[in-house]
Amino acid sequence: MPSPHHALRQAGLCLLAALATQVQAQSLTELFDAARGYDAGYNAARAQFDATLARSDQARANLRPTVGLQSQLQRTEVSGNIDTVPYFRHPYGTWQNGISLTQPLYRPGNVAAYEQGKRLLDQADAQLALADQDLIVRVSQAYFDVLAAEDNLQTVQAQKKAVEEQLASAKRNFEVGTATITDTREAQARRDLVLSQEIAAGNDLQVKRLFLDQLVGRNGIQPRPLKPGLDLPALPSDRVDAWVESSREHPNVQLARTALEIARLEVQKAEAGEKPTLDLNASYGYARNVDGSSLNPASTLSSRIYQGAVGITLNVPLYAGGALQGRIRETLSLEDKARNDLEGAERGVAQATRSAFFGVVSGLSQVKALEAAELSSQSALEANQLGYQVGVRINIDVLNAQSQLYQTRRDLAQARYNVLVGGLRLRQANGSLREEDLQAVNALLQP
Repeated sequence: MPSPHHALRQAGLCLLAALATQVQAQSLTELFDAARGYDAGYNAARAQFDATLARSDQARANLRPTVGLQSQLQRTEVSGNIDTVPYFRHPYGTWQNGISLTQPLYRPGNVAAYEQGKRLLDQADAQLALADQDLIVRVSQAYFDVLAAEDNLQTVQAQKKAVEEQLASAKRNFEVGTATITDTREAQARRDLVLSQEIAAGNDLQVKRLFLDQLVGRNGIQPRPLKPGLDLPALPSDRVDAWVESSREHPNVQLARTALEIARLEVQKAEAGEKPTLDLNASYGYARNVDGSSLNPASTLSSRIYQGAVGITLNVPLYAGGALQGRIRETLSLEDKARNDLEGAERGVAQATRSAFFGVVSGLSQVKALEAAELSSQSALEANQLGYQVGVRINIDVLNAQSQLYQTRRDLAQARYNVLVGGLRLRQANGSLREEDLQAVNALLQP
């Protein structure tokens, strides 16, 4: 018999383990924040956003002046004949310094590129929003998958406990002669089946937990279950047309719409190749000549010359071998493609929104039906237990009623999880999913 100290130590260890489990239990929003800093796909989308921002700055730079500083040092040697000198050979040095500025005055291609840079920023915003919504759904799905796997394991374990109790009862009744060997064998067969189901459920739970751990970059995560007796919130609108109408601002539609605008600007850039360009040019500098100059090679006198200039450069394209016309035809075809892509995106988003909406509506109805089925299954189990006690029901009837009750409870929990994740997927389908929606789901979990 264990000593009091040993029993106290075991109780303390159990208490610490329970507290550790409670500390490790984490909310949905907490895991989403962790996934934001760990998930490779989300971080790649954020890096792409930063790269697009830098690319937009490059397009803006084409409208600004360019300034350059030049410096040149050279040594020159001249020789030859001059009227007063039959032959001479004279080296001299030149040091030139200057600054130049070019300001585009009329470059329609640069203006179109600048507008494209702004549209690229809009695309980056939409892509980052898509990544954010996708991460919300993936974390939520993995979170509730773990809870569903836990419920399944608990259901199997409850069935196992009930079967073992029925097996022990059948053995006792057989020994006293109030039951046949059939009840014992049926209970034994049911127990063997439940054992295999318990192994499969435990393995499934482990796989689901590993997936969630990998998604958020943490180990030993224990999700918080839903509050008991929870009434699922209804949808903000029960009209599918309202959800479809709001899907016009879906990030995928915004991407396609922006791509069409970029394609139109690309046509303008191609057409700008046939138009003249006008630039303002300005420069200022000086040249220092040591021991002579190119103007008077025979002289050994040093000099310094300052020079400044301001002008306008006009460039008129005349013929480029047909490349410009071919480029215009190409961009016009790409514009048609972008227009069709936009129509396809709008139709796809609308269809996905309708499917997600009816999925949530069906899920809510299924939850109500399973809630009623749970009450009926509980009544059926109580009736079979009473009938077994008075001899009008056999052992297998009680086992079947218990199994039906446990499975109904498991299916009800799974249906609730599906509705919650389905609500997030519905908002993702019409493009309105935000972190606030995740917080609303998180509020339904046990504190």
